[in-house]
Formats: sequence, structure tokens, C-alpha cells
Amino acid sequence: MLSTKDIRQQLHGTAVISDEVIQHIHEERLLTIWVPKKYGGLGYRFEDGLKALFGWAETDGSFGWMLTLCAGANYFSRNIKPEIAQSLFSQSKTCFGGSGMIGGTAEKQDNNTYLINGSWNFATGAPHLTHFTLNAGITENGQPIIDHNGNEIIHSFIVPKEHAEIIPNWKSMGMKASGTYSFTIKDVIVNEDYSFVYDTFYTNDILDSIPFRVFADLTLLVNYLGMASHFIEEAEIIRPEINFKNFAASVEKHLEKVLIIAREVENILSENKEISEDQQNEIHQYGVGLVEKLSHQILTVYTHLGIRATDKNSAVYQVFCDYFTAAMHSNFRPSADDLNFSF
Repeated sequence: MLSTKDIRQQLHGTAVISDEVIQHIHEERLLTIWVPKKYGGLGYRFEDGLKALFGWAETDGSFGWMLTLCAGANYFSRNIKPEIAQSLFSQSKTCFGGSGMIGGTAEKQDNNTYLINGSWNFATGAPHLTHFTLNAGITENGQPIIDHNGNEIIHSFIVPKEHAEIIPNWKSMGMKASGTYSFTIKDVIVNEDYSFVYDTFYTNDILDSIPFRVFADLTLLVNYLGMASHFIEEAEIIRPEINFKNFAASVEKHLEKVLIIAREVENILSENKEISEDQQNEIHQYGVGLVEKLSHQILTVYTHLGIRATDKNSAVYQVFCDYFTAAMHSNFRPSADDLNFSF
């Protein structure tokens, strides 16, 4: 079993997660925290899963991001038919991952299959996936199929890695080892059994009822907090004379708040109640505000670290780049209409 120190050493300055770290991930079954126990997963409760994600992000940004996104994709085990899920997750190394964007089409065939074509961006963990997940518009005779509300019908699909072409085009300043690449699918036939819809579940668990927006918000927030915790740890090494205790205490305070929110969400759902739209908005706005404050404080700390923090080989520089790359995710980006750039 690898320690935090081991993982940091292996992922420092690298462009890919090492084979030894990947082996550790599979041995510890880290990708299965959201997979039900009946399929061989760890079946974590929401709060416990968020604690794990925080710890992984605190260990290393790319490590935590890859695990968050791929474990999150394995959550879709709940959305596929039980016999298919059982078959897929009987393999200990099964790793889903893909893109949330709609990047292609799925042409209906006559035998309960679809012909998939398209390209998708930002599939985290691409080099390590066993299956790519993707969203595609359903077509028939080349024309989009429309629902009763006039919207194009979108389904998600699971495609084995051998049918996807990975495009290693990740050039960002951070998250370099996360393997966040694009991929294309060309003329691949997929059986209907390997398609799914986000809000259709074949399991009966509280986790199924958590609104996807809340799930996404909280899993991303603990990543940002984890990276912030690692950042201040490295900052203290460079400038031990500066008192960073308030920063560290604030990270702990907000982590506890996120875990309390997760607990409250599960309690509400356990009483067969729903998480209202207002409650979802409140959680999301808390996230927007937290990421804005966190980003500002990390930038402020960074400007006090001196020239050593600009060394591209330094740990603090890597964490800084990882954090601000992850913070570019559109989920918590505030409206540009409210910004004032004067100074």
C-alpha cells in the first residue's frame, strides 16, 4: 500500500499517473466508492465518499481529480441494468470515464443497437479507462428524434476502450497527470443494454436520489479544499515564519460544512423527501462563493512566498497550477456580467 508521500513523489512533475499508483488504486478499490456492494463495490455513504475525495485531492491534485471523475463515472453502475452492471463490475479494474458534453450522434438501428459517431473533450483518466462514457443525440435516418417537449433526445452510452481513439491533447498548466484527453468514436455499434439515462436507476438507495447538481457541487468542492490544504502545507515549508493557521482552520471549517450538508441531504432523502430547487440553489451558491474566496486567498498566499514558489520543479508550484486549472471548471464560474475589472 502506497503512502501519501509515496504517491506525491511518484506524481511530482509527471505527465501520467504511474503504473504503481494505478495498481494501488485497483488494489484498494478506490474507483468503486459509489458502486453498490451487490456489484462488488465499496458502496460508500455520501459523507464518507466526500471525506475520501478530500484526502485524495490533498495527496495530489491529479490523483484526486482522476479518482473523483472516474469513481463518479462508475456511479453510473446504478443507471444500467443489474445484469450488465454485475458483469462489468465483476472485473476489479473496471474504470468508467468520459465527457459530460454532447459530442456526437447515436443512429438507431433495427436490432436494438445504435451506431455511434462523434468526438468528445476532457475525458479525465483516459489512458486508464476500460470503458468510455459519452452523451449523444439519438437520430433515426439521420434526423434527430424529438421528445414531446420539442427537445432532442439524449442518451448516454458505455463503449469499451478498444473502440475509442484517444487524442492526447491536454496542454494545461496543471493537472498534468490527470490524463484529461479528448476521444473520438467512429462507426461503433453499441447494444441498447449499454445505454443509460442519468435519472433512471436500477438500484434502490439513498445515493440514487441525490440530485446530480448537488452530487457534482459537493464532490468538486472537497477537491478544491483538499488541494488548498496541500497548498498551505507546501507554503509553510517555504515560509515557516508566516502564520498560515487561519487559512488551514478555514479549510477545516468549510470541509466540515460540506460534510454537514451531505449529512443533511441524506437525512432529508431518508425521510422520502426531496431536495428542493431552493435548497439546491443555496448549496450551489455556497460553492460559488467558497471557490471565489478560496481562489483569492491562495493567490494572496502565493504572492507572499517569493521567487522559490515560481520554480517549476517545486511542489508548491505544482499544487498552485493544479488548483487553478481545476478552478477553471465551469461548474462554479460566476457570471461575467457582475464583474468589475477596474482598478
